[in-house]
Amino acid sequence: MNAFSKFLIPALLLTLAAQSAFAFPMPKKGQRPAEFAANRHNFLAGAVDFTAIVALSDCSGSVVRFTTSLGSDQAMVLTNGHCLDAGMPGPGKVITNSPVSRRFKLLTSDGQGSLGTLNADQVIFSSMTKTDITLYRLKETYDQIEKNFKVTALTLSPQHPQAGAPIAIPSGYWRRMYNCSIDKFIYQLKEDKWTMVDSIRYQQPGCATIGGTSGSPIVNANTHEVIGINNTGNEDGAQCTMNNPCEVDEQGKITVVKKASYGQQTFWLYGCLTSKNTLDLNKAGCLLPKPQN
Repeated sequence: MNAFSKFLIPALLLTLAAQSAFAFPMPKKGQRPAEFAANRHNFLAGAVDFTAIVALSDCSGSVVRFTTSLGSDQAMVLTNGHCLDAGMPGPGKVITNSPVSRRFKLLTSDGQGSLGTLNADQVIFSSMTKTDITLYRLKETYDQIEKNFKVTALTLSPQHPQAGAPIAIPSGYWRRMYNCSIDKFIYQLKEDKWTMVDSIRYQQPGCATIGGTSGSPIVNANTHEVIGINNTGNEDGAQCTMNNPCEVDEQGKITVVKKASYGQQTFWLYGCLTSKNTLDLNKAGCLLPKPQN
């Protein structure tokens, strides 16, 4: 998926040699996000911008909240499972409530500057089984972020999105905005050892996401709610291989759509949400994968 690459510097290659690379490799050494910025113009009134978008060292992400989140709650950053700082979780691997220290650059609303740094102290949930999500807990509360940076978190939609809905995908890494609509939902999306369920395929042109866009929120352009996370695409037309996910229907038929781009839904989080705005993977109706014993 979008984060990892054969272009990583040699020092990192030794430590990452045992890890696989997901679709959309990282940019080549020497390329800078500013070189690819596609949004130096003013945004139209009401358009999705880069408010609450963050840049990771190798991915994109966003500051998000539940509909029930309180200002005093510690804020959250949403990105992909394969963007986890500890490396990609293997098939069946689920990480919950794990201490972490990671920093995120919070962008200005036009995407061209930085407001400051946010700090994570916990991985709330991370997995690449059925989905591709990492949810970080920040040290900062929503109230503190609003006071210090005048930024309000994006709200996670509790509803399954609809085909045809207009979407925007703001990449914090590239400071680039993609705009298109939802094409359809994929029963199973298989990439190498990983299988994702009910994935979002984008209508093209407009959302041909590239390396570094992993973890970007998929935002409903009408409601400005987050309905998913951008995570992968078929680069070469190969079938079910690394960097070339394939689509599998209910009858097991495999379809390959070269250059198609995909994302994973986020409404699943609400089925696991408690009254204290924490996740309980054992809650009745929770669709997220559970840790293996």
